[in-house]
Amino acid sequence: MTRREIAMENFKKGYNCSQAIVLAFADLLPMDRRTLLRIASSFGGGMGRLREVCGSVSGMFMIAGFLYGYDGPETGQVKADHYAGIQELAHRFEEKHGTIICREMLGLSVRHDVPVPEARTEEYYRKRPCAEIIGDAAEILDQYIKEHRTLES
Repeated sequence: MTRREIAMENFKKGYNCSQAIVLAFADLLPMDRRTLLRIASSFGGGMGRLREVCGSVSGMFMIAGFLYGYDGPETGQVKADHYAGIQELAHRFEEKHGTIICREMLGLSVRHDVPVPEARTEEYYRKRPCAEIIGDAAEILDQYIKEHRTLES
């Protein structure tokens, strides 16, 4: 299975959009699955159903941080280089979806949604483009990783 397919399947199993992405790339990280899922758990629904930055985008950024980020109180070029990579990922996502904002992609007028997620029914999956959006994010990140050197390289 491709990372795209894995991420989409993770979402269909009930993981939130951010968790679906990080799980699809978990094999690249020096972190156990439970910890990774807990870290990503707050970012579903555009950050806790606030409908802000799409959780799949947040997931991409988390993986990029693990692979290419810095771990000190950096300033200057190290930070700028990392942020340039994050902006590149955002730009690639925006090219496909026009935005990185959850509510804009879903056509929602609410800014802060109720905290209770909708039940994951067949109807839910039919009306939401989330699985495809997550697949796109996984594909974008997979391509980015193939183009860039990782810490292990």
